[in-house]
Amino acid sequence: MESGLYIVGTPIGNLGDISFRALETLKGVDLIVAEDTRHTRRLTDRYEISTHMMSCHKFNENQRSEQIIERIQNGGTVAMVTDSGMPCISDPGSRVILHCREAGIPITAVPGPAAVTTAVALSGFGEKGFIFAGFLPHKSGGRKRDLLKWADADLPVVLYESPYRLIKVLNEIEEHLGAGRTVFVGRELTKKFEECTCGTPQEIRATYEQRTVKGECVVIILPEKH
Repeated sequence: MESGLYIVGTPIGNLGDISFRALETLKGVDLIVAEDTRHTRRLTDRYEISTHMMSCHKFNENQRSEQIIERIQNGGTVAMVTDSGMPCISDPGSRVILHCREAGIPITAVPGPAAVTTAVALSGFGEKGFIFAGFLPHKSGGRKRDLLKWADADLPVVLYESPYRLIKVLNEIEEHLGAGRTVFVGRELTKKFEECTCGTPQEIRATYEQRTVKGECVVIILPEKH
């Protein structure tokens, strides 16, 4: 393999979704930098990948960038993965890529699954495009500000959300965008208990409020007129 940084997409749930090219890359590089090595170990163990791993997450990205650049400048090959999906898509990795680009390091993307595109495809609402907004702010004031910002958007708005805040976010969508707004929720995408629901915030809330919600969620807010 040529010396450089390889951005590798990994499964968002089902480990069978890994590509042949991604496996070849993870087996062929000198080092894998992972958001959580314990999580990535499940993938590497499944496919008998013995490449050395090192953590690289939002709290140590700047420090790791220096180590990654030094290794590659000395002829090494480094793959970067996150816990699921593509690095940098509401996940760590952006600072590493920017530092490497500034240093003139060759960067190659090995595409893989992403929850945002998976959910948009399942919803059937992405034909004309969509707005990806990542995670809403933790504080209610910030969530209200962002939701109101997209109130008049003419494309679907895609959010990532924790299962622990799903009911709260559905309440806030209803409060700030109207009770009649159509929402799609994809939960546990590609996993055994994948579940997709579509309807008003009240209808979706009725599906989840009587049980414990588990698994990461993708929430798609449709335009007022669709």
